[in-house]
Amino acid sequence: SSGINAEYGDSLYVGVTDVNGEEYHVESVDGEKGAFRCHLDVGLAKTSTGANIFGVLKGVVDGGLSIPYSSSRFPGYDSEAKSDNPETHRARIFGQHVADYMRELQGEDEEAYKRQFGRYIKEGITADSIEGMYAKAHDAIREHPEPQPKTEKKYESTQPKRRKLTLHQRKQ
Repeated sequence: SSGINAEYGDSLYVGVTDVNGEEYHVESVDGEKGAFRCHLDVGLAKTSTGANIFGVLKGVVDGGLSIPYSSSRFPGYDSEAKSDNPETHRARIFGQHVADYMRELQGEDEEAYKRQFGRYIKEGITADSIEGMYAKAHDAIREHPEPQPKTEKKYESTQPKRRKLTLHQRKQ
């Protein structure tokens, strides 16, 4: 956020610029302010292997924050071999599981595909363009990491608001 960028600078702790799914830990630069260290508090979220909360963790670490973690909960980790598979993790980061599902559904049931991915179809997103869409989003975040200001939406009620009645009017 803006407070972190102002204090640590955008160029000191850049993080991962080429997203490859490999394990990455932020190292402090000698003679400079230490890397911004924080800890993941998952609260009541389920911490099963491949859970979305670990995708958030990977994104934040790749963004340059120092968070202690183990790759054992990332997608592609093999608990029997006690090793991770960066290619599987990279495919997950770039939405290849969604692309695979799109291809599968399109081949099996065109109607279900149109229902499930109607917005993607409308936006011109195909299974082959999903990775590019995510890469473009990563580049846009790197270029402008500040959150965009939210536009205030004004909602008008379809029903007019009833006036409050006085006690005398309510008793009548």
